[in-house]
Amino acid sequence: MSTETPPSVLIADDQADILHALRVLLRGEGCKVKTAGTPDEVLDAVAHKAFDVALLDLNYARDTTSGREGLDLLKSIRKIDADLPLVVMTAWASIDLAVECMREGAVDFLQKPWENARVIATVLNQTELYRAKRRAHILAEENRTLKESKSRDFLARSPVMQPVLEIMNKVAPSEANILITGENGTGKGVAARYIHSLSTRSMAPFVSINMGGLASGVAESELFGHVKGAFTDAKSDRAGRFEMADEGTLFMDEIGNIPLEQQQKLLRVLETGEFERVGSSRTLKVNVRFVSATNSDLQKAVQDGRFREDLLYRLNTIPIHLPPLRERTEDIPLLAETFLLQHSKRYNKAIAGFLEQALEVMRSYPWPGNVRELDHTIERAVLLSGSDRIKVSDLALGPAAGTDDASTSTSARLDDMTLEDVEKYLIERTLKRNGGNATKTASDLGLSRSAFYRRLQRFGL
Repeated sequence: MSTETPPSVLIADDQADILHALRVLLRGEGCKVKTAGTPDEVLDAVAHKAFDVALLDLNYARDTTSGREGLDLLKSIRKIDADLPLVVMTAWASIDLAVECMREGAVDFLQKPWENARVIATVLNQTELYRAKRRAHILAEENRTLKESKSRDFLARSPVMQPVLEIMNKVAPSEANILITGENGTGKGVAARYIHSLSTRSMAPFVSINMGGLASGVAESELFGHVKGAFTDAKSDRAGRFEMADEGTLFMDEIGNIPLEQQQKLLRVLETGEFERVGSSRTLKVNVRFVSATNSDLQKAVQDGRFREDLLYRLNTIPIHLPPLRERTEDIPLLAETFLLQHSKRYNKAIAGFLEQALEVMRSYPWPGNVRELDHTIERAVLLSGSDRIKVSDLALGPAAGTDDASTSTSARLDDMTLEDVEKYLIERTLKRNGGNATKTASDLGLSRSAFYRRLQRFGL
C-alpha cells in the first residue's frame, strides 16, 4: 500500500470487544483508528474529522437484526460526506440487505465473523481508491482554477478593448493562426497566453520564443533543434521550440525579425507541420497552433523584400491589434491595482491603494512604454512608498506628471505656459479623462459643442 500518510479509519460498533479487536488489527497495519459506539458518535466524528474509510456495523442498541439503524446511519453520513468510502459489517447478512446498503452508498460488505486478511485488504484498497479519486478531483479543480485565472489575466474594461476581447474569445477555441500587432509593451504576450488558456490546447504546452532576442545564426536551431555535431557547439541532440510545443501553442514574438533565409522553412512547418533538426535528414512532424506578434509593419516589410508575402498570409489568418495604453485610459486604474497587489505581495509591503491624485496623474500620463511601463512604474512605487497608499512622488513619472500637492502640481505645469497653452492642456487632459468623449468633455469645461469643436480645430486635436 503506497499512501502518503497512514490510512485514517473510523470503526463503528456497539460492542466494545469488536471495536478493540479491529483497532488492534488495523493499528498493526499502520492505520490511524478512531472508534465510535453509537450512531451519534459516528456522525460527530465524520463532521469533525477527515477519514479515508469507515467500517460501520448495521445493528445498534435499538434493534439487533434488521440493519435498519445502520441503513439510516448511512443516509445521514452521506449528507455530511458524500465521498467517504463506507464498508458495512453485520452478523445478520442477507443478499437483500447487502443490495440495499449499496443503494444507500456503501462500497463493500463484510460479514461477521470476519477474515482478518479481507478486512485489511478492504481498508487499504478503499483508502487507495479514495485518495486517488480525491487527487483527481483536486487536480481537476486546480486546472479549472488555473484556466479561469489565466482567462482573467487579460484585464480590459475600456470600450476600445471590447472588440479586441470579443474577437479573442471567438477565435481562441479554433485552430486558426493568429497575428497580434501593437506597440511595444501593449501586452501581446499576455494576449497570446490568454488565447491559449481559452483554447482546446489549454492543458498542453505553451511555448514562446522571442525572435528579436536571438543572436545571429541561432534562429534555425532554436526553432527546429539540432543533432549532436551539427555545428561546433552542438555537444548533444537538442529539441527545438516546435517539438516542445507539440500538441500545444507556439508563440513567436517579434516575428518580423526572423531572418529571410529561415522564412521558407517556417512556412513549410506552417503548411505541413514537417521539419528537420539542424544536421539531420530525419523528418519530424508536429501538431502546433501558431500565435505570432510584432510591433513592426509587416506589409511594408513585404514591400521592401524583407518578409515573404506567403508567410504573412499564413501567419495572419486572424489579425488582432492591441491599442496603446494611452487609448484605453479607463483600464489604467484596474491594471494599476492589479500590479499593486502583485508587487505588494512580492515585496511584503502593506499598501492599500492609491491616492486619488496619483490615479489622476497616471490617467493623464502618455505611457510611451504602455502596460509594461505601467507595471514597472507600480513596482518602483511599491519599493519607494513609505505609507499605506501610493503618492504621486512614489510614481516618479517626472515633473510633467505632477507632485503630491495639487496647487504645487498645477503651478509647476503652468509656470511656462501661455494662456493658449493652458487652454489646450486642459482640453487634452479632460479629453483623456473622459476617454475621448467630446460631449462630456465640452460639458465638463463649460463649453458649447460648437465652441468646443472650434477649439479642437484651432489646437489640432
